[in-house]
Amino acid sequence: MTKRLFDIDPWVIKTSELAVADKRLQESITSIGNSYMGMRGNFEEDYSGDTHQGTYLAGVWFPDKTRVGWWKNGYPKYFGKAINSPDFLSIPITVNGENVDLAKINYSDFTLALNMKNGSLQRSFVGSFGATKVKFEFARFMSNATQQLGLISVKATVLAGQAELVFKPLINGDVHNEDSNYDETFWELKGHGKQPDNRYSLTMETKANPFGTPRFTVTEEMQNLVNTEADYTRTAAISDLAVAEQISATLVTGQSLDLLKQVAVVTSRDVPEAKQVVQATAILQTAQQKSYAEHLAAQDAVWSKRWQQSDVQIDGDPAAQQGIRFNILQLFMTYYGEDSRLNVGPKGFTGEKYGGATYWDTEAYIVPMYLAVTKPAVPRQLLEYRYNQLPGAFHNAQQQGLKGALYPMVTFDGIECHNEWEITFEEIHRNAAIAHAIYDYTDYTGDETYVLNQGIVVLVAIARFWADRVHYSQHAHKYMIHGVTGPNEYENNVNNNWYTNQMAVWVLKYTLEILNKVSADKATELAVAKTEQDKWQDIIDNMYFPEDQDLGIFVQNDGYLDKDLRPASSLLPEERPINQHWSWDKILRSPFIKQADVLQGIYFLNDQFTLEQKKRNFDFYEPMTVHESSLSACIHSIIASEIGEEDKAVNLYERTARLDLDNYNNDTDDGLHITSMSGSWLAIVQGFAGMRHQNGKLSFKLFCPQNWNSYQFKINFRGRLLAVKVGHDGSKLTLLSGADLELEVNQQLVVLKENEDLVVKN
Repeated sequence: MTKRLFDIDPWVIKTSELAVADKRLQESITSIGNSYMGMRGNFEEDYSGDTHQGTYLAGVWFPDKTRVGWWKNGYPKYFGKAINSPDFLSIPITVNGENVDLAKINYSDFTLALNMKNGSLQRSFVGSFGATKVKFEFARFMSNATQQLGLISVKATVLAGQAELVFKPLINGDVHNEDSNYDETFWELKGHGKQPDNRYSLTMETKANPFGTPRFTVTEEMQNLVNTEADYTRTAAISDLAVAEQISATLVTGQSLDLLKQVAVVTSRDVPEAKQVVQATAILQTAQQKSYAEHLAAQDAVWSKRWQQSDVQIDGDPAAQQGIRFNILQLFMTYYGEDSRLNVGPKGFTGEKYGGATYWDTEAYIVPMYLAVTKPAVPRQLLEYRYNQLPGAFHNAQQQGLKGALYPMVTFDGIECHNEWEITFEEIHRNAAIAHAIYDYTDYTGDETYVLNQGIVVLVAIARFWADRVHYSQHAHKYMIHGVTGPNEYENNVNNNWYTNQMAVWVLKYTLEILNKVSADKATELAVAKTEQDKWQDIIDNMYFPEDQDLGIFVQNDGYLDKDLRPASSLLPEERPINQHWSWDKILRSPFIKQADVLQGIYFLNDQFTLEQKKRNFDFYEPMTVHESSLSACIHSIIASEIGEEDKAVNLYERTARLDLDNYNNDTDDGLHITSMSGSWLAIVQGFAGMRHQNGKLSFKLFCPQNWNSYQFKINFRGRLLAVKVGHDGSKLTLLSGADLELEVNQQLVVLKENEDLVVKN
């Protein structure tokens, strides 16, 4: 069952209702950020109703010891958390002594709107305070022109009566995480006070931890610019963990007060503590020379360039159009490659769940999209992020008594920091996604400098892990991998997960292929002996893959066919989603699939399987898939497009495009599913448009959904920029820039020339 809180609009997420019962969902959807910092869609003024206050800074985290009594050797020492950072949004307001609180006051004309063209958030309402009526207008954004700058604008206009108006903009260090143990906090005060020119600063430091990870120091400094025709006063209000400024004025009907709260946020990731206040002050001194409108114009310019490259335009389906743009917006507000130390957190700046760290989702879902819609330097940063964390991957493997490198399921610094055994040390398939991203980047861009240098080091380390993790069955005379969890997390501790076995073999093959290309010096450095390579080849030649000849399918894992197989359509509506209604034991014994597993392997290794194999496996597994992972629907949509199941492909696209906007899985209230948001782009470009690349060659197999009139998008490919427009009767491809390009369109070989249109029939 879906829940839609916002109106359909191609460029705006808007509503005229405060969703009191779904305030957290509304907050998640109206989250904003700029890759450096971000926040949920909380209110500036006080709100005493149900809310989840959250402000987050990229790369700032805390190693929290999970308090359990069943610790086992090999468990991570800590659980890494994206911590709620000092709150710089809040501006408590009173009118004639009454606190402005939409959970308590009478109000009308409420509006809330997220502008997808520039990532800015606006809100307004009229509050009634006896005979006095005041219109409040709020606007804010995190600057992309100056990433350490947040801008918050509030305008109060008296519509009737007289208003003794008090604004109290503050920076508050008294914050906590909702998922903390026993309400513990993670910040300690280092210093605060009033600076010259009515600036106020607060410096906080994460508390000490016993694990040797760095402590973070953060300085937030604000300056409040006031514009009003009325007289006003301003006084400092400094408390134990907060700095605030009280701004008071008496306004009569027709008068307004404009407040622009400019906040600089500086962290020890970039600036030592001793220099943070100086740096923050410099940012504010520059910022105060521009109005909110001028700052917003700079924001518009940044986003205009991004949208020119990345926008997907859909004619005929406004809900689908809104969905894809919302997802692209949230992805780019989370990560745009400015900092190689960062990655794409599964919740971004929208919540605390999952630890907010790095998952395999980045390599499997984000890299393929970013290759096409950003400069090659952006996805390359994501590859280098993993290379730089290789020491942590070696540590993770050693913790399990294994050779090579095991990349973490969840991490901030390369060390595994998630402590569910069935996920952390059984869901080892993520190692293969790291390797596949290297292949994806290399084949798509044609740039081999990474794979022949840093990349091959990563590949060899992962290959050594797989070679040690397999075992040889004397009974079956095959190599096997036992005790794993595949992408389908609704089965744990299984033997011979088909996807895991396939991807392990693929990694070994690809590593051997690249080893044959490296320089002699690099080969000497890697020291992969012939006996080791022979062992890898033996595993490749003799790996066991569960398969059922009668059904003509690849079997998800040993024993899967012995389950009580039945389709997800047999579930009662009140049982869905099953992860919120069933015990974990019941889920594990059921045949229901959380997300693509066998089909994930078919997606990754697409060229290795026939169309008939894809169809048989899709027809068998999709009916049993409940899509309760945000990563599921897009993979099914792409394969459905390929095998000609167009209606199914479109339905699954709608699910991935509006997963959060319509709250499909009833789990968006604690944050958006950021790393699955690329799935809507993939479902259109790799699904409906059938884009593939193999051996440096690009191909398309195009169709237009029946309820759409057309759709169009642009992609980078090996130094070219292509525009593709797909309709029902035909499609147009245009090489906007770059050298002539030979490619395959609808199984026909064609050549694109710069600024010439190629029109083809679908």
